[in-house]
Amino acid sequence: MKTGIVYLIGAGPGDPSLISVKGLECIRKADVLIYDYLVSADLLREAREGTEVIYVGKKGSVHTLEQEEINQLLVDKAREGRTIVRLKGGDPFVFGRGGEEALFLKQNDVPFEIVPGITAAVAAPAYAGIPVTHRDYTATLGLVTGHEDPTKEVSNINWEKISTGIGTLTFYMGIKNLPKIVENLIKYGRPKDTPVAVIRWGTTPEQQTVVGTLKDIVEKTKDLMPPAITIVGEVVKLREQLNWFESKPLFGKIIAITRSRDQASEFAEQLQERGAKVIEFPTIKTVPPDYLEPMDKAIN
Repeated sequence: MKTGIVYLIGAGPGDPSLISVKGLECIRKADVLIYDYLVSADLLREAREGTEVIYVGKKGSVHTLEQEEINQLLVDKAREGRTIVRLKGGDPFVFGRGGEEALFLKQNDVPFEIVPGITAAVAAPAYAGIPVTHRDYTATLGLVTGHEDPTKEVSNINWEKISTGIGTLTFYMGIKNLPKIVENLIKYGRPKDTPVAVIRWGTTPEQQTVVGTLKDIVEKTKDLMPPAITIVGEVVKLREQLNWFESKPLFGKIIAITRSRDQASEFAEQLQERGAKVIEFPTIKTVPPDYLEPMDKAIN
Protein backbone atom coordinates (compact mmCIF):
# COMPACT_ATOMS: atom_id res chain seq x y z
CA MET A 1 0.00 0.00 0.00
CA LYS A 2 1.23 3.50 -0.81
CA THR A 3 2.25 5.51 2.24
CA GLY A 4 -0.04 8.44 3.01
CA ILE A 5 0.97 11.97 3.94
CA VAL A 6 1.09 13.82 7.25
CA TYR A 7 0.25 17.52 7.51
CA LEU A 8 1.76 19.15 10.59
CA ILE A 9 -0.60 22.09 11.07
CA GLY A 10 -0.60 25.04 13.43
CA ALA A 11 -4.15 25.60 14.67
CA GLY A 12 -3.35 29.08 15.97
CA PRO A 13 -3.56 30.49 19.50
CA GLY A 14 -7.17 29.62 20.42
CA ASP A 15 -9.59 31.61 18.29
CA PRO A 16 -10.57 29.04 15.61
CA SER A 17 -10.95 31.75 12.96
CA LEU A 18 -7.20 32.44 13.15
CA ILE A 19 -6.23 29.18 11.46
CA SER A 20 -4.77 29.53 7.97
CA VAL A 21 -6.82 28.85 4.83
CA LYS A 22 -4.51 25.95 3.94
CA GLY A 23 -4.81 24.50 7.44
CA LEU A 24 -8.59 24.50 7.19
CA GLU A 25 -8.47 22.88 3.74
CA CYS A 26 -6.28 20.08 5.10
CA ILE A 27 -8.65 19.42 8.01
CA ARG A 28 -11.58 19.07 5.59
CA LYS A 29 -9.82 16.41 3.52
CA ALA A 30 -8.22 14.44 6.36
CA ASP A 31 -8.82 10.73 6.88
CA VAL A 32 -7.31 10.92 10.36
CA LEU A 33 -7.22 13.99 12.64
CA ILE A 34 -4.79 13.85 15.57
CA TYR A 35 -5.09 16.87 17.83
CA ASP A 36 -3.70 18.49 20.99
CA TYR A 37 -5.21 19.93 24.18
CA LEU A 38 -5.25 23.60 23.14
CA VAL A 39 -6.98 23.04 19.78
CA SER A 40 -10.45 24.59 19.52
CA ALA A 41 -13.33 22.11 19.29
CA ASP A 42 -14.79 24.26 16.49
CA LEU A 43 -11.95 23.15 14.23
CA LEU A 44 -12.73 19.47 14.84
CA ARG A 45 -16.24 20.06 13.51
CA GLU A 46 -14.71 21.02 10.16
CA ALA A 47 -13.59 17.43 9.57
CA ARG A 48 -15.72 15.51 7.12
CA GLU A 49 -17.99 12.68 8.23
CA GLY A 50 -16.10 9.45 8.78
CA THR A 51 -12.80 11.08 9.74
CA GLU A 52 -11.02 9.23 12.53
CA VAL A 53 -10.43 11.75 15.34
CA ILE A 54 -7.76 10.99 17.95
CA TYR A 55 -6.94 13.11 21.01
CA VAL A 56 -3.28 13.04 22.12
CA GLY A 57 -3.27 16.13 24.33
CA LYS A 58 -0.91 16.89 27.20
CA LYS A 59 -2.16 18.91 30.15
CA GLY A 60 0.48 19.59 32.75
CA SER A 61 1.93 16.26 33.84
CA VAL A 62 -1.05 14.31 32.45
CA HIS A 63 -0.20 12.94 29.00
CA THR A 64 -2.68 10.96 26.90
CA LEU A 65 0.30 9.60 24.97
CA GLU A 66 4.01 10.23 25.42
CA GLN A 67 5.77 12.05 22.58
CA GLU A 68 7.43 8.88 21.31
CA GLU A 69 4.01 7.20 21.10
CA ILE A 70 2.58 10.16 19.17
CA ASN A 71 5.48 9.98 16.73
CA GLN A 72 4.84 6.28 16.12
CA LEU A 73 1.09 6.84 15.78
CA LEU A 74 1.69 9.29 12.93
CA VAL A 75 3.87 6.79 11.11
CA ASP A 76 1.47 3.88 11.65
CA LYS A 77 -1.55 5.83 10.36
CA ALA A 78 0.36 7.13 7.34
CA ARG A 79 1.44 3.58 6.45
CA GLU A 80 -2.24 2.71 6.15
CA GLY A 81 -2.21 4.94 3.06
CA ARG A 82 -4.30 7.67 4.66
CA THR A 83 -4.16 11.46 4.81
CA ILE A 84 -3.19 12.50 8.32
CA VAL A 85 -3.66 15.92 9.91
CA ARG A 86 -1.59 16.53 13.03
CA LEU A 87 -3.27 19.59 14.55
CA LYS A 88 -1.17 21.48 17.08
CA GLY A 89 -1.86 24.66 19.03
CA GLY A 90 -0.10 27.80 17.81
CA ASP A 91 2.67 27.02 15.34
CA PRO A 92 4.07 23.47 15.12
CA PHE A 93 7.68 24.69 15.07
CA VAL A 94 7.43 27.17 17.97
CA PHE A 95 7.71 25.12 21.18
CA GLY A 96 5.25 22.65 19.68
CA ARG A 97 7.64 19.70 19.22
CA GLY A 98 6.71 19.72 15.55
CA GLY A 99 10.39 19.53 14.63
CA GLU A 100 10.71 16.25 16.52
CA GLU A 101 7.67 14.80 14.79
CA ALA A 102 8.90 15.92 11.36
CA LEU A 103 12.33 14.34 11.94
CA PHE A 104 10.71 11.06 12.97
CA LEU A 105 8.54 11.07 9.85
CA LYS A 106 11.62 11.76 7.71
CA GLN A 107 13.54 8.92 9.35
CA ASN A 108 10.66 6.57 8.55
CA ASP A 109 10.26 7.74 4.93
CA VAL A 110 6.80 9.21 5.54
CA PRO A 111 5.94 12.25 3.36
CA PHE A 112 4.94 15.35 5.30
CA GLU A 113 4.17 19.04 4.92
CA ILE A 114 4.34 21.87 7.44
CA VAL A 115 1.46 24.34 7.62
CA PRO A 116 2.53 27.24 9.88
CA GLY A 117 0.15 28.75 12.41
CA ILE A 118 -0.11 32.00 14.34
CA THR A 119 1.87 31.64 17.53
CA ALA A 120 0.64 32.81 20.92
CA ALA A 121 3.67 35.05 21.47
CA VAL A 122 2.27 37.63 19.07
CA ALA A 123 -1.45 36.74 18.99
CA ALA A 124 -2.24 36.76 22.71
CA PRO A 125 -0.56 40.14 23.31
CA ALA A 126 -2.29 41.55 20.23
CA TYR A 127 -5.68 40.53 21.65
CA ALA A 128 -4.66 42.11 24.95
CA GLY A 129 -3.80 45.39 23.23
CA ILE A 130 -0.02 44.92 23.41
CA PRO A 131 2.08 45.23 20.24
CA VAL A 132 5.20 43.16 20.87
CA THR A 133 7.30 45.61 18.84
CA HIS A 134 6.94 49.37 18.52
CA ARG A 135 9.47 51.82 17.11
CA ASP A 136 9.20 54.06 20.20
CA TYR A 137 9.79 51.19 22.65
CA THR A 138 11.77 48.30 21.17
CA ALA A 139 13.09 46.80 17.96
CA THR A 140 13.79 43.34 19.38
CA LEU A 141 11.56 40.42 20.37
CA GLY A 142 12.50 37.18 22.08
CA LEU A 143 10.50 33.94 22.34
CA VAL A 144 11.46 31.87 25.37
CA THR A 145 10.14 28.68 26.90
CA GLY A 146 8.81 29.20 30.39
CA HIS A 147 8.43 25.46 30.90
CA GLU A 148 12.09 24.65 31.48
CA ASP A 149 12.70 22.51 34.56
CA PRO A 150 13.91 24.94 37.27
CA THR A 151 15.86 22.13 38.97
CA LYS A 152 18.16 21.65 35.96
CA GLU A 153 21.80 22.18 36.84
CA VAL A 154 22.46 23.96 33.52
CA SER A 155 19.77 26.06 31.82
CA ASN A 156 19.46 26.26 28.04
CA ILE A 157 18.44 29.90 28.50
CA ASN A 158 21.24 32.46 28.61
CA TRP A 159 19.63 34.71 31.21
CA GLU A 160 22.56 37.11 31.31
CA LYS A 161 22.20 37.90 27.60
CA ILE A 162 18.41 37.96 27.22
CA SER A 163 17.58 39.87 30.41
CA THR A 164 18.91 43.17 29.11
CA GLY A 165 19.69 42.35 25.48
CA ILE A 166 16.12 41.97 24.16
CA GLY A 167 13.40 44.61 24.42
CA THR A 168 10.29 42.42 24.57
CA LEU A 169 10.45 38.92 26.04
CA THR A 170 7.59 36.43 25.71
CA PHE A 171 7.57 33.32 27.87
CA TYR A 172 5.44 30.33 26.87
CA MET A 173 3.61 28.25 29.47
CA GLY A 174 5.49 29.79 32.38
CA ILE A 175 2.89 30.17 35.14
CA LYS A 176 4.42 27.49 37.34
CA ASN A 177 7.94 28.82 36.82
CA LEU A 178 7.07 32.53 36.89
CA PRO A 179 8.85 33.16 40.24
CA LYS A 180 12.05 31.69 38.81
CA ILE A 181 11.69 33.65 35.57
CA VAL A 182 11.26 36.91 37.47
CA GLU A 183 14.16 36.07 39.78
CA ASN A 184 16.52 35.45 36.87
CA LEU A 185 15.50 38.57 34.95
CA ILE A 186 16.09 40.80 37.99
CA LYS A 187 19.30 38.98 38.92
CA TYR A 188 20.77 39.67 35.48
CA GLY A 189 19.87 43.34 35.26
CA ARG A 190 16.24 43.81 34.25
CA PRO A 191 14.76 46.67 36.35
CA LYS A 192 12.17 45.65 38.92
CA ASP A 193 9.72 48.24 37.57
CA THR A 194 9.69 46.67 34.07
CA PRO A 195 6.04 46.23 32.95
CA VAL A 196 4.76 42.65 32.70
CA ALA A 197 1.51 41.15 31.42
CA VAL A 198 0.31 37.59 31.89
CA ILE A 199 -2.43 36.52 29.47
CA ARG A 200 -4.50 33.39 30.10
CA TRP A 201 -6.47 31.70 27.29
CA GLY A 202 -5.42 34.43 24.85
CA THR A 203 -7.64 35.21 21.81
CA THR A 204 -10.63 33.36 23.32
CA PRO A 205 -13.70 34.74 25.14
CA GLU A 206 -12.14 33.36 28.35
CA GLN A 207 -9.11 35.62 27.95
CA GLN A 208 -7.83 37.06 31.21
CA THR A 209 -5.02 39.61 31.41
CA VAL A 210 -3.10 40.56 34.55
CA VAL A 211 -0.72 43.53 34.37
CA GLY A 212 2.03 44.42 36.82
CA THR A 213 5.79 44.75 37.06
CA LEU A 214 8.61 42.33 37.75
CA LYS A 215 8.34 43.41 41.37
CA ASP A 216 4.71 42.40 41.90
CA ILE A 217 3.54 40.16 39.02
CA VAL A 218 4.14 36.90 40.94
CA GLU A 219 1.85 38.03 43.76
CA LYS A 220 -0.78 39.32 41.32
CA THR A 221 -0.94 36.01 39.42
CA LYS A 222 -0.72 33.58 42.34
CA ASP A 223 -4.26 32.32 41.67
CA LEU A 224 -3.96 32.29 37.87
CA MET A 225 -4.03 28.87 36.24
CA PRO A 226 -2.43 27.81 32.93
CA PRO A 227 -2.41 28.04 29.99
CA ALA A 228 -0.92 31.52 29.88
CA ILE A 229 1.82 33.50 28.20
CA THR A 230 3.95 36.19 29.84
CA ILE A 231 5.11 39.40 28.14
CA VAL A 232 7.93 41.44 29.65
CA GLY A 233 8.79 44.90 28.33
CA GLU A 234 7.83 48.55 27.98
CA VAL A 235 5.31 47.74 25.23
CA VAL A 236 2.96 46.44 27.94
CA LYS A 237 2.20 50.10 28.77
CA LEU A 238 0.34 50.45 25.45
CA ARG A 239 -2.45 48.15 26.69
CA GLU A 240 -4.06 51.12 28.44
CA GLN A 241 -4.76 52.66 25.03
CA LEU A 242 -5.09 49.61 22.77
CA ASN A 243 -7.20 47.16 24.80
CA TRP A 244 -9.73 46.43 22.04
CA PHE A 245 -10.75 42.80 22.60
CA GLU A 246 -11.64 42.77 26.29
CA SER A 247 -13.53 46.05 25.77
CA LYS A 248 -16.14 44.47 23.50
CA PRO A 249 -19.70 44.88 24.85
CA LEU A 250 -20.38 41.16 25.34
CA PHE A 251 -16.88 40.10 26.37
CA GLY A 252 -17.02 37.56 29.20
CA LYS A 253 -20.64 36.63 28.50
CA ILE A 254 -21.67 33.04 27.71
CA ILE A 255 -24.73 32.76 25.48
CA ALA A 256 -26.47 29.50 24.53
CA ILE A 257 -28.31 29.30 21.20
CA THR A 258 -30.98 26.61 20.95
CA ARG A 259 -31.68 26.90 17.22
CA SER A 260 -30.23 24.51 14.67
CA ARG A 261 -26.82 25.43 13.31
CA ASP A 262 -28.30 26.42 9.92
CA GLN A 263 -30.64 28.86 11.60
CA ALA A 264 -28.23 30.12 14.24
CA SER A 265 -24.95 30.61 12.38
CA GLU A 266 -25.47 34.26 11.45
CA PHE A 267 -26.80 35.14 14.91
CA ALA A 268 -23.90 33.32 16.58
CA GLU A 269 -21.42 35.18 14.40
CA GLN A 270 -22.88 38.53 15.43
CA LEU A 271 -22.63 37.60 19.10
CA GLN A 272 -19.04 36.43 18.71
CA GLU A 273 -18.09 39.66 16.95
CA ARG A 274 -19.28 41.48 20.08
CA GLY A 275 -17.09 39.33 22.30
CA ALA A 276 -19.47 36.66 23.59
CA LYS A 277 -18.73 32.97 23.94
CA VAL A 278 -21.46 31.15 22.03
CA ILE A 279 -22.59 27.61 22.84
CA GLU A 280 -24.72 26.02 20.15
CA PHE A 281 -27.28 23.71 21.73
CA PRO A 282 -29.92 22.87 19.10
CA THR A 283 -33.31 21.98 20.57
CA ILE A 284 -35.96 20.45 18.32
CA LYS A 285 -38.74 19.76 20.81
CA THR A 286 -39.20 20.11 24.55
CA VAL A 287 -41.23 17.44 26.39
CA PRO A 288 -41.72 16.75 30.10
CA PRO A 289 -39.67 13.89 31.57
CA ASP A 290 -41.26 10.45 31.77
CA TYR A 291 -41.40 10.51 35.55
CA LEU A 292 -43.97 13.34 35.43
CA GLU A 293 -46.49 11.37 33.36
CA PRO A 294 -48.10 9.42 36.27
CA MET A 295 -48.55 12.67 38.17
CA ASP A 296 -50.20 14.27 35.14
CA LYS A 297 -52.62 11.34 34.89
CA ALA A 298 -53.41 11.54 38.59
CA ILE A 299 -54.21 15.24 38.34
CA ASN A 300 -56.39 14.70 35.28
